[in-house]
Amino acid sequence: MSEGGTEESSGAVGLPSRRRKAVPMAQWPDAARARYWAFHADRRQSYLGFAYLQLGSDADTEEAVDAAFDAVMDKWDQMRQMENAEAYAWAILKNRVRDQQRKRKRRPEPMDIAAFEAALRDDTEDPYDGLADAITLYSATRRLSERQRDLVTLHYGLGYSTVEAAALLGLEEATVRSHLSQARRRLARLLKAEDCDRADEGKKTS
Repeated sequence: MSEGGTEESSGAVGLPSRRRKAVPMAQWPDAARARYWAFHADRRQSYLGFAYLQLGSDADTEEAVDAAFDAVMDKWDQMRQMENAEAYAWAILKNRVRDQQRKRKRRPEPMDIAAFEAALRDDTEDPYDGLADAITLYSATRRLSERQRDLVTLHYGLGYSTVEAAALLGLEEATVRSHLSQARRRLARLLKAEDCDRADEGKKTS
């Protein structure tokens, strides 16, 4: 199965599909099957929350997450041997969300900027008084790295602790804290620069 390709999920809502695979789950060792369902139960709500902020639709979210778990099921045997299966599963989820965005002809951007506003309010090292308007902030978030956007969404948008976000993405907690700090500082700098540019433009036209 190509990791970048689009695929349809035929499973019931909340469950991976039962389509035929090279090694059907019924033939898996009991321990492997139990570990898969434990992973599914542990990650599903987090994946749904993240995907919804990108897609803004319950139906699209369910389809993307079901497709992600289909792909994880297909790769489960290999994933059991990986040092960082969490990061691999997260990459699968991100690909399935992108597939769904392309399918619905939606831009691959967060649907809600509240998380990024919260990140700025929490920034005590580089405070920014008076947030720019939503369009400006939305534009600024696009200049963050993908990893920074993911972590801001998880931490500030969905309320995950840095420990929980680290577990989801397969990162060290210190790395998560560093990315969040960098994202806050970068957003503040970008918005300040934009504010200065608009002020200069206003002087030219006055």
